[in-house]
Amino acid sequence: MNRMGESIASVHPEIAMTYDLVLANPTDTYTFGYALGASLPAGAVLLLRGDLGAGKTSLAQGIGAGLGIADAIVSPTFTLIVEYDDGRIPLYHFDLYRLEPSGAAQLQPELYWEGIEFEPGLTAIEWAERLPYLPAEWIAIALDYHEDGRRARCESTAGLAVELEAAIAQFHAAYS
Repeated sequence: MNRMGESIASVHPEIAMTYDLVLANPTDTYTFGYALGASLPAGAVLLLRGDLGAGKTSLAQGIGAGLGIADAIVSPTFTLIVEYDDGRIPLYHFDLYRLEPSGAAQLQPELYWEGIEFEPGLTAIEWAERLPYLPAEWIAIALDYHEDGRRARCESTAGLAVELEAAIAQFHAAYS
């Protein structure tokens, strides 16, 4: 895997689970996102990494559908954060592409993932490697291109490992 798809386990030893998925086409990416949206609880944080065009927004669109959000999910590259509150739980969609870590910190993403000023929901952060700090519990998904399609390296802290396993099982069941 390239720099974007490398495991973050060497930097974050709290990783309890690592799983590699092959996503053969954009439909697979969307379907995996749907499974995540259907499986993850309020308070979950998804750290999305990958080069431009790797599928982060397609994954987020599937997450929104899995949450039951009717609005179109678009990349918030210029707005930085888009809040969707018409699903099972809210979706807080960040895009940090245009920010340095200090700019990402000014957005105070912890207000979203800790439920301090916002209703607890699912926080999905594109270009998460620009975050200067992480929540206590998270799932990281690094998307990368390979000859057999995209690959998603999924890593989770212990608090969300069961939910990540459930989402992966739901994704596989969709193709059984």
